[in-house]
Amino acid sequence: MAKLYFYYSSMNAGKSTSLLQSSYNYKERGMRTLVLAPELDDRYGSGKVTSRIGLEAEATTFRADDNLLELIESRVVDEPLHCVLIDEAQFLSKRQVFELGEVTDTLDIPVLAYGLRTDFQGEPFEGSKYLLAWADNLKELKAICHCGKKATMVIRMDEHGNAVREGSQIQIGGNDRYVSMCRRHFKKNYYKKNYGKKNYCG
Repeated sequence: MAKLYFYYSSMNAGKSTSLLQSSYNYKERGMRTLVLAPELDDRYGSGKVTSRIGLEAEATTFRADDNLLELIESRVVDEPLHCVLIDEAQFLSKRQVFELGEVTDTLDIPVLAYGLRTDFQGEPFEGSKYLLAWADNLKELKAICHCGKKATMVIRMDEHGNAVREGSQIQIGGNDRYVSMCRRHFKKNYYKKNYGKKNYCG
C-alpha cells in the first residue's frame, strides 16, 4: 500500500539531493516518476530541482491554487506512475497536502515530500504543519549548525548579517539570505536583545 512520506529539515541538509537520488533510483529500475516543484521557487530557473552539489532534474511546476490530485491523475491516463516527489513542500497549502494523501489512498502511488519544517521566525509553514500531522512516515534530514550541533532552525539575515525578525513568511533565497542553526543559536540571534532574560519570546 502506498504511503505519504515527509522528509523535513532546516536548510542545507540535502533535501533536493535526496529527492533527486530517489527519483533516479526509481528510473534506474524502469519505473516512472513525477517531480513537482512550486512555481514561486525560481532560484535556479522555473521548472527545475537543483541541489547544492550540482545535481538537477526537470520538474513540473505547481501553484498554490492547483489541484494536485487532478494534476497527478492526468499523468496516469496513458501509463502508470510509480512515485511522486515534491520539492520545497513547505509551500503546499493544507488542501494540497490533503490531495497528496488522496493520491496515496485512491491512486496507490507513493508520495515523497521534501521541505523545511519552520520559517525564519520559528513558525511552521502551512504545508509542513499538515504534512507533519497527516504523513504516514516522517524522517528528519540533518543539517549542522556552525557550533557542530544539529541545525533545526533557520535564520533570515539582512545585508549586515543581523537576524531579520519581521517580514513575509515566504521570501525565496539561498545561503546569501538564510543560515541554519541549532535552537540555542537561533534564540541567541533571533531574540538577541532579550536573550538570557526569564521571558524573551514574542
